Parts: sequence; structure tokens; C-alpha cells
Amino acid sequence: MRLTAEALTFAYPRQAVPAVSGVDLDIAAGEVVALIGPNGAGKSTLLALLAGWMQPDKGRVLLNGEPLARLGLRRRARRLAYLPQRVSPLYDPLVDDVVTAGRFPRRSPWAGLSEADHRAIAGALEATATADLRYRRFSELSGGEQQRVLVASILAQEPAFLLLDEPTASLDLHHQVEIFQLLRSITSSGRTVIVATHDLNLASLYAGRLILLIEGRVVRQGTPAQVLTAPTLHEAYGPELCVIGHPLTGRPAVLPDGSTTA
Repeated sequence: MRLTAEALTFAYPRQAVPAVSGVDLDIAAGEVVALIGPNGAGKSTLLALLAGWMQPDKGRVLLNGEPLARLGLRRRARRLAYLPQRVSPLYDPLVDDVVTAGRFPRRSPWAGLSEADHRAIAGALEATATADLRYRRFSELSGGEQQRVLVASILAQEPAFLLLDEPTASLDLHHQVEIFQLLRSITSSGRTVIVATHDLNLASLYAGRLILLIEGRVVRQGTPAQVLTAPTLHEAYGPELCVIGHPLTGRPAVLPDGSTTA
């Protein structure tokens, strides 16, 4: 199973410069891929294009060689799940309802929940440490709890590809690490994770491949050691960063250089 982008280009109305410009990608099963780059680099737009939530002005997305645009919603959702940055339910559901909704592409519209559905829902709640929240209203949860419930909903979908936009943005450090550990662990079954993140250090620790975007273009991709170099980061983020080796893993760790501190 592969997800491929061919010359993807997209511009928002009344925007002179494309948000995504000429992007080519080939992402294989079992990878954790992190999209990184400064604000406005095009990470969220690229992720939405890869998910089929937005249509490119030019280029196309292929899922295992088949154009994504030709797949029906249910068929696409069996293979690919997308979690945008912001999700606003139209009503105030129970957590159980939110996670159960993730089973939509796997269920018959005329049947109740099967044993497989129940197992998938329970497993997703357990994996995201949200089982004890199951019968609470979504609106009653903290921002971090809501985010973990939303991650549970796409895990329950059991897709081959999971596309997540800033899934740890509202979480404390403990739960940030737990989510990234979970995302990496599920690739052992052949599933693929593509995550847009501003956290360069979590990307370095848990992703096998980084894709660095600047102004809608892919300027560097490869392992964390290949991408998180001082010259590359200075080009993308400015000169106020330094790169050191993580004391336990040896992977790159990115820190402010501290030159402006008193």
C-alpha cells in the first residue's frame, strides 16, 4: 500500500503564491512521516490534499496506484483517516458516540455494532487512555482530553493510512509522548502515519522520515539526521536555533541558541 502525490499544487482564492507548489511524494506502508516547517509553510494544506478533503489545482494523489479522487467516501475511509487541527461537533455527543463514529466505513448502515466494532472501539479507547471518559459529554472534557478522544476515533476506523494535523498541540508533555509512541507502535502492523507537527524534537524522536516545507515546497526530506541540520534549520526558521545530539538516542535535538538571553 502506497500513498503518492504527483506535482500537487494548490492556491487559496485571492492568494498570489500557492500554499502548496509542485509537491511530489511517495509514502510506503509502515512509515511514520512528519511534515515540518514554519507557520504558513503549507503543512496543513498538503495534509488535507493527501487526505482528499481538498482538491488540487494541479497534480493528483494516488492510493495504491488508484486516483484518490475516484474513490467513494466509504471506500476511501476504509483505507485513509484524517484528523484536522480543529474539529467542532454539530451537537454535544458522548465520547462513546465520537469514537463509535469512527467505525462508519466498516459498518453496514442497517446493522448494529458487531463484535469487531466493539473490539475496535474498546481498543482505541484503551490505547488513548480515554476509556474512563467513555460516557462523558465531549464538551465537558479539557482540550487535551478532547484531542485524545479524536485520535481514538480515527484509530477505531482501522485505516491503512492515518493523517493527523498537530495531534498533540493541546496536550501536556506526558500525553504528547504517549500519542507519538502510540502512532509509532501502530506502524508495526503495516499501517502508515503522516503527521504535521511544529515540534521538531518529537518529530526527530518518533518519525523515520521528515519532510520539510518552506513556502509550499518540499526543500528537504530524509531521516531526522539528514533534515535537522543547522544550515537547513537556519534556512527554514532563522539563525536562533542550534542542533545537538540527544543524550540517549543520538538523534538530533533542536534548541534555541540562547544568544539573546540576558
